[in-house]
Amino acid sequence: MTGVELAVAGAAVLAVCVLVALVASRRAARRAELRADERITTAVSDLNVRMEAMVRELGGALERAEADSRRHRLLAELAGSIDLDDVLERTLDSAVRAASADAALVGLVDGLEGRPLVVTYGLSTQEADRHGSVVGPPDGRVARSLSIAYRYDEDEEEVDRDDGLIHIGVAVPLTLERRPIGQLAVFSRDRERAFAEEEVRELEELARRAAPAIENARRFREARHQADLDALTGLHNRRFFHETLEREAARAHRYDRDLALVVLDVDDFKAINDRIGHLAGDGVLASVAGRLREAVRSADVACRVGGDEFAIILPESSLADADQLYRRVQEAMAAAPVGRAGTLSLSAGIAQLQKADDAAAFFQRADDALYRAKGSGKAQVFAATS
Repeated sequence: MTGVELAVAGAAVLAVCVLVALVASRRAARRAELRADERITTAVSDLNVRMEAMVRELGGALERAEADSRRHRLLAELAGSIDLDDVLERTLDSAVRAASADAALVGLVDGLEGRPLVVTYGLSTQEADRHGSVVGPPDGRVARSLSIAYRYDEDEEEVDRDDGLIHIGVAVPLTLERRPIGQLAVFSRDRERAFAEEEVRELEELARRAAPAIENARRFREARHQADLDALTGLHNRRFFHETLEREAARAHRYDRDLALVVLDVDDFKAINDRIGHLAGDGVLASVAGRLREAVRSADVACRVGGDEFAIILPESSLADADQLYRRVQEAMAAAPVGRAGTLSLSAGIAQLQKADDAAAFFQRADDALYRAKGSGKAQVFAATS
């Protein structure tokens, strides 16, 4: 082989070596690029995971902050209201939210007029009767939270399966200055449900804040109720009568409903007073009021509007209903003598609300009918003219 050939062969070998080196270098660079891409991809993926976790954490914190804000707002509103219905409604709503419950109940030892009071949310009438008797109103001995589980017989479960039965509940005491005034309870229809300690603590805090608000609202309603009563007869007084008549007349006009009114007074009451004295006469009026209460329906509103004059508002009633009520009152009065006054009778004017009537005109028509009845003799009833 000549020198030229050797040179050409050496150059070829060198070229091949250079080419191999270049290919190897490119492959190494490519592998480095791939490793760099993998590191970038991994870093981006880790960053996305961290961002998602941060977003979830911030979202949870925001929800908790909103829930805390809503709870504090509701608790503040409890203390700012003196309407008993409003306070109880807010308490029940807050209890359901605090424990993620299906239903709630408040039982008070002294509701209105010294009687126990039970109010509910999410319970049927039958459930309220059943579960209300289990958790309260308390007898004063309960001073801690109670977890309550319910058992039903097979027939009862079969009947109520579609509606969902109450299976578990938690009751916490409502106390005021260490004195139990009632209980707050929540219920779940989930067979697998268990109330967490944190939820029970939330209920206890709610009960602690709600108890003074409930008691203040109850006392206000009791005071308002007493202010609406006539001290002598225990019937509603004249102011309450006119407020109620105005409200009922407006409602009857708005919904095109019937409304009737009976206005009565005791026949010859002045002579009775002169004969037996004013103190005994007051006793007569109290007895008349008691017999009126026995004769009226639960929906009727009986009032003393002055002296020996009484009035009864009859919602959803006609002139015929008013006449029947007057007959029942007369029967009650004739059933037995009233002390030294003997057997009493009443005269009455009755009226049914007309389209042109406002409350004042409605009362005036019935009152005019009463005076026509008295002018015609004792124990008379006259219907008002249009």
